[in-house]
Amino acid sequence: MDKQLLKYSGSKSTMTMIALLTLGQGVAILYQAVFLSAAITDMFKGAAWTAVLPFLLYFGVAFVIRHALQWGKERISYRFAEKTSLELQKTFINRLFDLGTHTVRKQGTGNIVTLCMEGIPAFRTYLEIFIPRVISMVLIPIILLIYVFSLDFLSGLVLFLTMPILVSFLMLLGVIAKSKIGRQMHTFQKLSSHFLDSLRGLVTLKYLGRSKAHQESIERVSDEHRKATMKTLRIAFLNSFSLDFFASLSVAVVAVELGIRLIEGNITLQPALAILILAPEYFFPIRSLGADFHATMDGKEKGKIIQKLIEQAEEPPVKKDVPLWNADSSLVVTSLSKKSNEDERLILKNISFSVQGLKKVGIVGASGAGKSTLIDLLSGLTHPHGGSIQANGVDLTTFATDGWQKQITYIPQHPYIFSGTLAENIKWYKPDATDEEVYEAAKVTGLTELINRLPNGIYEQIGHGGRSLSGGEEQRVALARTLLDNRPIMLFDEPTAHLDIETEHDIKNMLLPLMENKLVFFATHRLHWMRDMDLIFVIEGGSLVESGTHDELFAKKGAYYRLIQAQKGGIKE
Repeated sequence: MDKQLLKYSGSKSTMTMIALLTLGQGVAILYQAVFLSAAITDMFKGAAWTAVLPFLLYFGVAFVIRHALQWGKERISYRFAEKTSLELQKTFINRLFDLGTHTVRKQGTGNIVTLCMEGIPAFRTYLEIFIPRVISMVLIPIILLIYVFSLDFLSGLVLFLTMPILVSFLMLLGVIAKSKIGRQMHTFQKLSSHFLDSLRGLVTLKYLGRSKAHQESIERVSDEHRKATMKTLRIAFLNSFSLDFFASLSVAVVAVELGIRLIEGNITLQPALAILILAPEYFFPIRSLGADFHATMDGKEKGKIIQKLIEQAEEPPVKKDVPLWNADSSLVVTSLSKKSNEDERLILKNISFSVQGLKKVGIVGASGAGKSTLIDLLSGLTHPHGGSIQANGVDLTTFATDGWQKQITYIPQHPYIFSGTLAENIKWYKPDATDEEVYEAAKVTGLTELINRLPNGIYEQIGHGGRSLSGGEEQRVALARTLLDNRPIMLFDEPTAHLDIETEHDIKNMLLPLMENKLVFFATHRLHWMRDMDLIFVIEGGSLVESGTHDELFAKKGAYYRLIQAQKGGIKE
């Protein structure tokens, strides 16, 4: 029994109810055997059918009660499994948002999607099947064994001695199957991530003429998963066959010894028939568990992986009110540091700065300097390992604070386009926006031409399964979301890094007016944006080495000046 089962809400009451119903089911099975053996014995002795009919009716009642109790057990376990799996899914998804994009990137997007889409249903199946099966395997054999011992000691002894053999065999195969299931899960996660990455890069692969060559990679990963699955299924089928074989052999031993003793007159017909009817029922619960062993263990392993991700040692989001940012607001960051999750290396070292009011802050530095990491910290997507934060006079330990999060808009290098209409994508942060507001936001961000070109206008399906957008169009959709939501703090992480010069120029002309009267942090390696910034942070080797205006830093001829010279005319004097 998995110890984690007892920690789920309502698990103990569910197990208690199922145990009570199982006890009733065990008694019903006994009465089935008693009445059926009595009816057969009387018919064998030549009794009239009217004398046998009451026993058959009692047998029918016991049969109905048994299966009614089974239905009740299934309904209780199904409701518990449904409720628990939905709660786990909700907790898992919320935890993913708390942990941020770095955890998703580390685990693999395909793996996370697979755990949400397939791991949760497998876990639900595990809960639905495992609890009633295990309780039945424990209680029903005990009830039947006690009754068989009361009828015939020798038959009871045979059943008692054969059960541990089946249980030991089930445990042995369980140990073997666990390693196989672990291998299958590893290859399944690899296949999921590979499949999602292949879908995302299909256009690029085709453009580079590598789509057919990539076929070999897909074939190799798929073949690894197929082999791992077949090995696991081989164990599952062997398990089922072995349990059926030994259970049938045990029933045969009971039947033979009963037959011999019946011929010798050491036992009468009715108890012998009752024991023979109960023998298959005695082994049925463990055979049922063995038959579903693979399905239950698969769900159990996926549940463990989900629980492990939920319990990762990261700080949860803090519920703290931060006053709305305005012209008199201030942000003071002192000695902020961030370590790499992989090797404990410091990515950011003792970052300290203060910003007052409504300003545009540019963040520049060479590739790998730590620009994106700083933006991730400011957006709350990841947590600092040291330092202090004071926003509008409120002391914070992380930017993943509810009061700060409600004020920010984050625009990454590659905005995500959801599967839905263009209007739904624009209204993502403000779903109650009117069509007029959507059209106005689209007009300001230069989407009018795209809308006029689409057959269904703002109701055209885009994203996965719909019309694909160019990089510039995706950025415009992200800007339209920002404009519609109109939050006072904007964070940009290389928003134009993948755009051509002409598209970037258009985006810049639309973006600069949207930055007015806001606090903006703009991370980029394209230095022509810096002339329009009120303040510039220069990151070098994870440290904030310079800060000031463009003119101040250029005249200083330090790190910022070296970046300009490295870009060979990126900014012209």
